[in-house]
Amino acid sequence: MTEFTRKQSASTQKKSGGFAEVVRTLLYAVIIAVGFRTFAYEPFNIPSSSMVPTLLVGDYLFVSKFTYGYSKYTVGLGLPLFDGRILGSEPERGDVAVFKQPRDNRTDYIKRIVGMPGDRIQVTDGILHINGEPVQRERVEEEVAPDEYGRLVRATVYRETLPNGREHLIREISDAGPYDNTREFVVPERHYFMMGDNRDNSADSREFSTVGYVPEENLVGRAEFLFLSLDDARIWEIWKWPFALRFSRLLDGVV
Repeated sequence: MTEFTRKQSASTQKKSGGFAEVVRTLLYAVIIAVGFRTFAYEPFNIPSSSMVPTLLVGDYLFVSKFTYGYSKYTVGLGLPLFDGRILGSEPERGDVAVFKQPRDNRTDYIKRIVGMPGDRIQVTDGILHINGEPVQRERVEEEVAPDEYGRLVRATVYRETLPNGREHLIREISDAGPYDNTREFVVPERHYFMMGDNRDNSADSREFSTVGYVPEENLVGRAEFLFLSLDDARIWEIWKWPFALRFSRLLDGVV
């Protein structure tokens, strides 16, 4: 073998080794990213106004997968790997949670947990009642907001305090809407009652044709914090970011 041939062979082996190293690095990166998304935190975006004023259309947030433990909907893509939940703890009243819509077990919804297993839930004249007791709400401000048909109307923002002391803001356009007076709901064992903070513009557990009671295994995770918030721009429209970024919301926790 000539000196030239030996150098050419060594160069070829070096290039081959370098390419294999790049492939291994990319593979490790993919495995880590998939594992992080599957078992730790998954990103979600807010496409509707059902959680206003807490969450706005164009908010992007991380949801912790491990907080409530794991089910076939958090790690198994809905495949029947196992039933129920493992390695988790019970959600708390007031948590903002992502869950699979019970009617199709595929669509992601995000709402607030207001009813725990065994609770009696009812809305009367716009006021949430839990186990026969009205939930305290305090008027914060008046604002102009779109109703369910997109028309601008006056709305009131309240601070609602749940029985465990958790506080959050809600929006009410009126106290006489379709879901402002409901029957009493009794939450079954291992189920939860979910409501949107935009009370007159939210499909939630008050509407059984869409959501109803949410089984514990349908919970995907708890909303933790915003990593991006864009006003009238999509995440890939980077050229719009300088004008669309809501800087004040970046890294805000979800309460």
